[in-house]
Amino acid sequence: MSKKNYLCIMRSQPQEPEKSEAPSPAQMEEMFAKFNAWKDKFNDNIVDMGGKLGEGKVVTTEGETDGPFVETKEVVGGYMIVSAENMDEAVEVARQSPGVYPGSSVEVREISTP
Repeated sequence: MSKKNYLCIMRSQPQEPEKSEAPSPAQMEEMFAKFNAWKDKFNDNIVDMGGKLGEGKVVTTEGETDGPFVETKEVVGGYMIVSAENMDEAVEVARQSPGVYPGSSVEVREISTP
């Protein structure tokens, strides 16, 4: 059975700037250690680590507008592409990601190729 690619879309609840605190150096070190351990564990599955998504535009038949809109209930903050035997394996890669925490989620979608 050949592996398929899956798009993982990272979502989170928008935070008010005054409520978010920068992590301490010790917290940053711990977060990087967890992230690197996860990345090493799933190295064979990670096709593209993607990245954080910044400003953009929303394109329609009527033209374009600034976007994405922060007044939405959730913000798409990043993405990655994983390779897996099936959806369950792709979900497990996403589930163990340190980027999954209370108030966040990862949408896993199979990428269909013709």
